[in-house]
Amino acid sequence: MEKLGQVFAGLASHAIAAIDVEVRGEIAQFDVSALKLAALKGIFSAISSEHVSYVNAPLLAEQRGVAVRLVTETASDEYRNLLTIRGTLVDGSQISVAGTLTGQRQAQKIVSINEFDVEVPMAQHLIVMVYTDRPGIVAVYGREFGAANVNIAGMQIARQQRGGNALSILTVDSRVDDAVLAKVATEIDASVMKAIDVLEL
Repeated sequence: MEKLGQVFAGLASHAIAAIDVEVRGEIAQFDVSALKLAALKGIFSAISSEHVSYVNAPLLAEQRGVAVRLVTETASDEYRNLLTIRGTLVDGSQISVAGTLTGQRQAQKIVSINEFDVEVPMAQHLIVMVYTDRPGIVAVYGREFGAANVNIAGMQIARQQRGGNALSILTVDSRVDDAVLAKVATEIDASVMKAIDVLEL
């Protein structure tokens, strides 16, 4: 949940006004308050210069005027357990990220970003792009990242409708320079271009 919190923070383009931590599935029958603390620790570790712990994370939210709710539901349609962080930013926009554990090794996967369905292993370096769905976009950003010596380890594309917005999420081997991201964003006319680094806290 700490890593999911870092991804959530990385998606935010403005200050956070409210956070909902949603826990769905079998795990919701137990005390899951620690998952809310883990989410807050991940979020504020990514946006605060202070050392963040399970103890002071709720205080940091309170100091910043961030409303925090824990929502639990034992029913989960697609996954045995699903953890989602939803937020409202100060400009009124909303962001969300959801994750689960899969397989015998209980590998962490991201399964939704801003209501786009994906299935991507949690990784140290992620790039999230949103742009108008049209032919040739993958070739464009693949060329630009390749020219910048950025190795793409994994990729998934999602869209909500043909010709509407599409989302690409990439896992890459190293942190990507801001200038490279800006160039790619211009080339594909991206409405969202985020590089997210996920740390072991």
